[in-house]
Amino acid sequence: MTDRSGLADFLRRRRESLRPEDVGVAGSDRRRTPGLRREEVAMMAGVSVDYYSRLEQSRGATPSASVVNAVARALQCDRDQRDHLLHLAGHPVPPRSSDGYVRPGLIALASRLDDMPAVIVTDLGEVIWTNPMGHALFSGLSDRPGRERNLIWKWFQDPHSRMMPEEDWERISEAHVSDLRATYASRSGDRQVREFVADLIEVSADFARLWERHDVAVRHSDRKTIIHEQVGRLEFRCEVLLTPDDDISLLVFFPLEGTETASRLELLGVVGTQRLTAGEAQA
Repeated sequence: MTDRSGLADFLRRRRESLRPEDVGVAGSDRRRTPGLRREEVAMMAGVSVDYYSRLEQSRGATPSASVVNAVARALQCDRDQRDHLLHLAGHPVPPRSSDGYVRPGLIALASRLDDMPAVIVTDLGEVIWTNPMGHALFSGLSDRPGRERNLIWKWFQDPHSRMMPEEDWERISEAHVSDLRATYASRSGDRQVREFVADLIEVSADFARLWERHDVAVRHSDRKTIIHEQVGRLEFRCEVLLTPDDDISLLVFFPLEGTETASRLELLGVVGTQRLTAGEAQA
């Protein structure tokens, strides 16, 4: 059962308790009220300002669990606060392991990387947060529903959507499967992991072939080439920062020196901002 008034009160109090600099938003001395603005929270959560405003006013439909999680991340909630928010919205609180929780400090760190793409993913490959540059690089992947936002699922289920050169496909496929093997081993009793692997085997003969090799490895760094539809070839050194206790990884894409990637990222940042602004205007 949804506690609408409790949900609205918690959201308002939490928003007012945060300073703009806490979430990487440029502050202003002209603010008449404390805390973040509603439009700032809405933007970081990936919802419209009107939708978020209705939540704070005890109006509108009950938010889904995914929306609650997105708002909790935007409001820098810790795990206990996130669980309380889910309870107020009438959703079951997930088990404390492998539930996609991201520590606010990790998001605060990644938010400061404004000149290079940064992406936070679960150990199953689900994209749960991106900075603006990461959002532009992966064409808003974090906004998509369900498995459409999962890097591993998309890679094997829809090969035509791959953004990497074809000569890199086998190497990247092997790396994805080796990563997933490590997760499968550490979460062997987890039904979600077993079902995910079973579904991948069913939809992709390529995945099934590689899964039978039993290769296990977790990537900490890699070189990636991405062919972006708007700015062309981008070459990166991708560093993976792991948080083993929470089964979450931060992927940071550093432009390779001696390439045109840095200048093309600047262009991508402009294009991405324009698309994001246009999307907000239509929301």
